[in-house]
Amino acid sequence: MSTTRGGTARRTDRPSSPLPGTARGRPAGAALIILSLAAALACSFVFAVWLPEDRALYREYQGAGACPVRAVPPRSQDCLRQIAFTVKSTRSTPKRMRATLTGPEPFPTVVVPFGDSGPVLSGLQREDRVTGTVWRGAVVVVAAGNARQSSSDAPRDEPQMPAAIGTFAGLLAALALVFGAVRLVRPRDPGLFTWRPYGKLLLIVTGVACVAVGLATVWTGLPWLLVPTACGAVVGGTAWFLHRDLRPGRTRYREQTPPTERT
Repeated sequence: MSTTRGGTARRTDRPSSPLPGTARGRPAGAALIILSLAAALACSFVFAVWLPEDRALYREYQGAGACPVRAVPPRSQDCLRQIAFTVKSTRSTPKRMRATLTGPEPFPTVVVPFGDSGPVLSGLQREDRVTGTVWRGAVVVVAAGNARQSSSDAPRDEPQMPAAIGTFAGLLAALALVFGAVRLVRPRDPGLFTWRPYGKLLLIVTGVACVAVGLATVWTGLPWLLVPTACGAVVGGTAWFLHRDLRPGRTRYREQTPPTERT
């Protein structure tokens, strides 16, 4: 406080506090940048580690030959061994599908998980005799009569779903980076780059596109390389159309939306 010549008190100038939009925008932008880095690491892990290891494991499984005959075989081998088992119990519920089998040493009791109930699991009864194919200590195939069913432990040549997961992580990293950078550079007026409606719609489209393309390529047997290409095209096209369509009505949207929903 300072005093004028006439003795009247006059309040000194104080530095203005940051605007509310600035205070919220920059921390949100920093958080989005951190999310972008985490998603980029997840994407790198999928394409650099998970996917190559799964494909290598499947090639090793496909190339495995029959095991030599031994009186007491080791539990884990790189070859395929046919072992006779007896069904102890089965369970076939949507959340848990498995068969508990008993056999000779070193497999007195094994629990074999399945991804679906047929064609073998649905027909198994207690005390039935089945033939299990063992690879690296796990029962990978169960045969009963002429029917055969792979277990959940059997390596599969289905790289499309891991590719879909990695693609989603990569697209999420790109979206978070763009939105975070805009929040850092323009914290008071990020324009369209807010959660509602632009960010929310893009995130939904990204998730749905990756799941749909991943499942479609698994069912049709199309190459996994189509997954990132198709998902990227869908998300990129959606981002462009939304940006074009939302821009003319942005002023009206900001007037109708409460401030707490625009952060």
